[in-house]
Amino acid sequence: MRVQYLFNSQGEWIAFRVGKYIHSQTGKWIGWLPWGDQDVVDVEGQYLGTIFPNNRLFRLLSHPYRGYPGYPGYPGYPGYPGYPGYAGYSPLVPGTIDVEIGED
Repeated sequence: MRVQYLFNSQGEWIAFRVGKYIHSQTGKWIGWLPWGDQDVVDVEGQYLGTIFPNNRLFRLLSHPYRGYPGYPGYPGYPGYPGYPGYAGYSPLVPGTIDVEIGED
């Protein structure tokens, strides 16, 4: 399955996507895309962020509650996706902040 690397506004790699699941750099499952769009929720079902063009993961400061998304089941360990390198600076979309991915 194809890997999509996700970056913050500074161009730093912060996470990756395999299918509908989002993982930290070390492969820990941190979220998923329950609605088939670009909104990501964490493993507890809370809004984590939105994937924007150029593979940027930003958090909308004002995001409407969409209801509890359910639980998709544990996706398993995806393996190490490799290092994608630096993506370059990209300004934040108005009304967003960078997503903070906690240390594993």
